[in-house]
Amino acid sequence: MSLPAAAQYVDGKGTDATSPLHLQKPDYETPYGTPKQEEVKAVLDRIFTYLDGETPAMMIDKKTGKEYTNTKSFDSNVQLKMGAYRLNSYEWGVTYGAMMRVAEVTGDKRYSDYVTKRFNFIGAWMPAIKKAKEDGKITGRDVPFGAFITPHALDDCGAICAAMIKAVRTKNADGASLKPWIEHFADFITNKEHRLSDGTLARHRPLENAMWLDDLYMAVPALAQMGVYTGDQKYTNDAIKQFKQFVPRMFNTQKGIYMHGWIEGMDPHPQFHWARANGWALLTATELLDVLPANHPDRQFVLDQYRAHVKGLASYQAGTGFWHQLLDRDDSYLETSATAIYAYCIARGINNGWLDAQAYSPMVMLAWNAVTTKINAKGEVEGTCVGTGMGFDPAFYYYRPVNNYAAHGYGPVIMAGAEVLQLIKTSDIKLNDSALQYYKK
Repeated sequence: MSLPAAAQYVDGKGTDATSPLHLQKPDYETPYGTPKQEEVKAVLDRIFTYLDGETPAMMIDKKTGKEYTNTKSFDSNVQLKMGAYRLNSYEWGVTYGAMMRVAEVTGDKRYSDYVTKRFNFIGAWMPAIKKAKEDGKITGRDVPFGAFITPHALDDCGAICAAMIKAVRTKNADGASLKPWIEHFADFITNKEHRLSDGTLARHRPLENAMWLDDLYMAVPALAQMGVYTGDQKYTNDAIKQFKQFVPRMFNTQKGIYMHGWIEGMDPHPQFHWARANGWALLTATELLDVLPANHPDRQFVLDQYRAHVKGLASYQAGTGFWHQLLDRDDSYLETSATAIYAYCIARGINNGWLDAQAYSPMVMLAWNAVTTKINAKGEVEGTCVGTGMGFDPAFYYYRPVNNYAAHGYGPVIMAGAEVLQLIKTSDIKLNDSALQYYKK
């Protein structure tokens, strides 16, 4: 848990009459200032090196331990070489998109090659895995990429679907091998995931007809990308519909932040403003704005909601640059993944002209600097809350563990670094009278 900051006494050599006391440097807990471009890239490269080693794209023979390369045949003697993270998790959907953004901003092909290698690997193996399952050679979902074959929830396919489409659209993956799976995932989101009577996506856990704020991200970006990928407006329309039906139920207009869960028939709705779920909601709005045409009739609604959310979040940033696990409860712990998502979304808004750069750039720099203090020497992201269900009491959120292997932290930190790099390239954010200020280059 965070502790209140203590007033600092700086023992300077002068007095008020002889020295400009207001220029004395505080002992900041988080680095204060604008990082150099090479410093940001060095952080990203450290994370990349770690992840590249921990996410092998290789099948092996269980008996011999040697690489297995016959993509036409698969059985129970073949398994995915294990690393620390799953190649097909929703968290890795975020990571793939983040890697592509780094490649775009920096020109470093290692990042896009990372995506290409793993998506092409998945695309090459999926037909044989699917056939082996149909033939009874392998059973259950506990097989490589088993959740792809039989998705049971939006988590199984939404974020990965969006990332696959982005990779295909930017020629960072083989479109032919991924097309069947993109369509399979879109069909699950559109036709198989549970919905309320008004068509809003929902779950049957932890209670019947539960709306999770997380599901905005688990569905809407994929639907929006499908609209671009196929040209079929039914996907775009559904994406907008979901956003417009989540917002009035879950956005607290007075606080400017979202509640985590909403249960049909529950009255009142206990409001717990979980930080990472708010990150998924802000990232959803950001991704919608990325693809909606300027003349789209609902673009202004999305933009206004995005701005209202950013304004609300700004009021809850801690002095260290982080946001709290429960945004409006400053005795809950400071959390890394949400802070990184906000840094990305707000930086992207500045870079695209959606937000006032002078108002929000200092907040982004402080957030990024905070996040960098949580990247250890190995390239692991520290201080990330583990996967979290929906709760209706504060203890549930206050005591969720943090873990370096919580995959939720990596994609957000990488994409935040990429967007901060872009912001630094195109602006001059510097100290003036000891405070960070934005100046256009």
